[in-house]
Amino acid sequence: MTSQSGAIVGRGMSFSDIVARWARVTPEVSFLVDAGAGLRRTYAESDARITRLANALEIEPGDRVAVLGLNSADLLETHLAPLRAGGICVPINFRLVADEIAYALTDSGAVSVIVDAGLRPTLDKALAQVPGVRQVITIGGDLEEVLAAASAEYVELPNSDDDTAFVMYTSGTTGRPKGAMLSHRNLYLHSFSNIAHLGGTGEHVVSMSGAPLFHIAGVAGSHIAITAGGTVVIPRSGSFDPVETLDILERERVTTCFCVPAQWAAICAVPGIADRDLSALTRISWGAAPATTSLLQTMIDTFPQAEVTTSFGQTECSPVTTLLRGQDSIRKIGSVGTPMANVEVRVVDDEMHDVARGEVGEIVYRGPLVMSGYWNKPEETAEAFRGGWFHSGDMVRQDEDGYYYVVDRKKDMIISGGENIYCAEVENVLAAHPGIGDVALIGVPDPKWGETPLAVVVPADPADPPTLESIEAYCKEHLAGYKRPRLIQIVEALPRNPSGKVLKTALRARAW
Repeated sequence: MTSQSGAIVGRGMSFSDIVARWARVTPEVSFLVDAGAGLRRTYAESDARITRLANALEIEPGDRVAVLGLNSADLLETHLAPLRAGGICVPINFRLVADEIAYALTDSGAVSVIVDAGLRPTLDKALAQVPGVRQVITIGGDLEEVLAAASAEYVELPNSDDDTAFVMYTSGTTGRPKGAMLSHRNLYLHSFSNIAHLGGTGEHVVSMSGAPLFHIAGVAGSHIAITAGGTVVIPRSGSFDPVETLDILERERVTTCFCVPAQWAAICAVPGIADRDLSALTRISWGAAPATTSLLQTMIDTFPQAEVTTSFGQTECSPVTTLLRGQDSIRKIGSVGTPMANVEVRVVDDEMHDVARGEVGEIVYRGPLVMSGYWNKPEETAEAFRGGWFHSGDMVRQDEDGYYYVVDRKKDMIISGGENIYCAEVENVLAAHPGIGDVALIGVPDPKWGETPLAVVVPADPADPPTLESIEAYCKEHLAGYKRPRLIQIVEALPRNPSGKVLKTALRARAW
């Protein structure tokens, strides 16, 4: 047998294999609950659809299949079909504009795209720049016809656990998104490690995540439930509705739920929440953005029957690296916990020397959950793994009991409502505006989202500065909505050090 790389290997395991196993063992158990569509599918039903779609894909082992869509049962099935066909799934953020989608398609070399009907016009605009895509299947369009015409025969293709399963795009400080290559082993060991660290699954797992399915939190969260043979509840995409979320938690008897802090704050503030029957909910978790001490106490008080856990990590690590257990949520409030099983951690200085406990350094990782590298970016990969460890860019300290606390971000990044906004990417777009001569992006406090982006702009012509409306219109055309600056400030010059580097600390001090 040969893998994607052509090496002789034994048969590995993918998440499509795990679904197939549960379809044989517990075929009538609910696998997917599409809350937005009111749709429910068993393991047997979804497994058959995954097989048909895998057979319909016009790909060879190792080919990339891009998936662009809103949350749905169909979308999660389309994540798994490329894996069954020996291919690689490339989830794409549905908030991106055509230029950004075109970059992801070109960089990944995707040959097939599965897209929601509502996003097809944006995709078509992107495809005008991408000649390599040879197949497009539309959810809400021709998908059901494609499935009906495809073979139902399950063809077991050779693969290695080390083969890439997903390419997950994450922006970088260079201003260009990078595709983190996550293998089958990375992802299923991440699931096993979560289960091992947090304890046995106990009753039937019914899992829901407030993260979209293009996000690593949504992808990995669904994988944990699949590993346990549980049910994945998929909320609709779009504007977050805390009342609707509570309705789903109560109706579907959800046992474990992940949301970002802004979502939990909205949920806890729903009138009459104490009268809801949420007795099935035994674990709630948060991550992707900071949470205040008062919010954590509110969560604990609102859900006394549930363990409150904190997840920390990043896409390149599949993604969770440290977890704070419920019993420590008050005693170690503010901490991101201790390393999860199968994650090795150091805190180092710029020369890769370990720093003493209590001192601040960069947290670096090693182990089977860490990606193999960035797709087609050997220099960035080498830099990320310098010294033999993956460099996170997060500055942390470790207390006397071994618990970690995030102090700052070495990378120039804003986290707004759980979404990473990398300043260089936005600055590169703004710098192309004909009226802008210089620009810097910083994060400023926001009561709802934690942080929001502020663009500090120097006009190209001081006598004729660009209007705020022209800048906003330019951003709307070239940037996804969550990346756009919510605040714009026109200044005469940016503060710089003698080397010419923008002093963002001075900008933040002035803005905050």
